[in-house]
Amino acid sequence: MRTTMPAAVTAAALAAVILTPAHAGAAAPPTLRACGPGELCLWQKAQFKGARQVYELSDIDIESCTALPEGGSAQALANRTGRPVTTYQSAECAETGEFDTYPGGGTWAPESPYRIRAFKVWES
Repeated sequence: MRTTMPAAVTAAALAAVILTPAHAGAAAPPTLRACGPGELCLWQKAQFKGARQVYELSDIDIESCTALPEGGSAQALANRTGRPVTTYQSAECAETGEFDTYPGGGTWAPESPYRIRAFKVWES
């Protein structure tokens, strides 16, 4: 099992996302508005690019496996649910593949080490 980035690295990455100005010709980095409070946002490509899927706590069964739409995957995420979220390489949330848990409340992961195919949101 892998563990999440240390809090200092996560905080530094979040500060970079919020504070880095856009350069001429470069796309602006995502902002906190790109993933609202109480949401889990997954991007198809690394660095918060590509199609974005948004999940809200009111639409998720807590502690149940939620598979992404068939054939879909994600490579970046923002967890603003306020609850820990575990992402899985397996569409069935099998722990035989890669998986990581991200703390809630403001975790931004610009690049997952594997294609995310499912997730679980945990009680706090």
